[in-house]
Amino acid sequence: MPLRWYGNGDLSDPIYLHFSRIVNFTIHAMAFAAVNSGLWLAQQIRHSWPQLQFFTGVWMLLLLAHLTYVMIRRPSSQSSTLKE
Repeated sequence: MPLRWYGNGDLSDPIYLHFSRIVNFTIHAMAFAAVNSGLWLAQQIRHSWPQLQFFTGVWMLLLLAHLTYVMIRRPSSQSSTLKE
C-alpha cells in the first residue's frame, strides 16, 4: 500500500519531513538505476568508456551516503505516531 499524506504538509512536522526525505532518496535511486543502466548498455553496444566503473562507484557511494542520512534523520519513536 503506498504512503499517503492527508492534509497540507507542515515543514515543522518531523514525520512529514521524514517522508519528504524518503521520497527524495527514492527519486535519487531511480535516477541512479536509469542513468547507469543506460550507460552500461551503451558501453556494451558500441561505446567504450573506461571511467564508467569509477563513475558508477562514486555515484553508488553518494547514494549510500544519502540513504545513511535518511536513516540517521529518522524521527524518534515517540513522534512516530501519526496525527489523527
